[in-house]
Amino acid sequence: MEAYTEYTCTKLKELTAIDSPDGFTKEVIAYTKKQLEDLGFVPEVTNKGCIVCSLGGEDHPIVLSAHIDTLGAQIAEIKANGHLRLTPVGGLPAAVVETENCRVYTRDGRVYEGTFQLVNASVHVNGELAKTVRTYDNMEVMLDENVSSKKDVLDLGLENGCYVCFNPRTVITPSGYIKSRYLDDKLSVAMLLALAKKVKDGKLVLKRRTYVFISVYEEVGHGAKAGVPADAAEFLSVDMGCVGEGLECTERQVSICAKDSGGPYDYSVVNALVSCAKKGGLDYAVDVYPYYGSDAEAALGAGYDLKHGLIGAGVYASHGYERSHTEGVRNTLALLDLYLG
Repeated sequence: MEAYTEYTCTKLKELTAIDSPDGFTKEVIAYTKKQLEDLGFVPEVTNKGCIVCSLGGEDHPIVLSAHIDTLGAQIAEIKANGHLRLTPVGGLPAAVVETENCRVYTRDGRVYEGTFQLVNASVHVNGELAKTVRTYDNMEVMLDENVSSKKDVLDLGLENGCYVCFNPRTVITPSGYIKSRYLDDKLSVAMLLALAKKVKDGKLVLKRRTYVFISVYEEVGHGAKAGVPADAAEFLSVDMGCVGEGLECTERQVSICAKDSGGPYDYSVVNALVSCAKKGGLDYAVDVYPYYGSDAEAALGAGYDLKHGLIGAGVYASHGYERSHTEGVRNTLALLDLYLG
């Protein structure tokens, strides 16, 4: 399992290096499609931009889904002083990206650097700085360009609707902690690539027909509402496991979700996942997520007739600067092995 954990970490670094907020996923989908092709599989890209790829196996078809879209922002207004007011893409709190460096993309592919700051961000000037509640209305991007007017910014090729992507700052510590923005859900995408490699290497023999489904637009609610294979009987979201007060899971475990904001997951699927975890001696937790929705629920909401479940490596500080651990990766990969093979 160690080799596939290392492979996951390598692929995670490559994935997080590609900016991909909702609606801006073409490059990262092309990268992921090629990774599957290089392993000998034949992935297809749906009209919406999701990847569907059969890993083989027969009978009782299951879809393993992870989403590759991330949080980000777009320009909502170019101010008279050349600073940029943003609108969030997905549930990105303004406060968690304060002082973060970012990239701003023109529609023809040019990229400019900037920093997201509170308006009037100097503590020696703004006596209310510490008391101010951070919102997208009182924060702004300051471009690292010599601009001082709206015209200056327009001359760079920037306009409303251009994408703003925040630095992921991906770090894997010697102690195994994985720190980065967008572990939700690029860590799971990397794990599904590792699972595909394990099948390719002959280390996992699938006992049921298994599809990998890499979705886009999950962070805005409609990731898996289209494109799910028609013969699928079960849908397992491989997404981030929640870590926080009132929950059992840690970053070193695999989390099995019993219920989230959309209601309970299929009881037989949850029980089967727990049984596999117990039999394998895995470090796992079963939790109820208070504020969460998954692609599995999106697929059911679209009318697909599926049993559904949700698992993932434990991730702390979701939608912020997130943290997981290589042990969480190992436990998640091991649970997938036991459940599929």
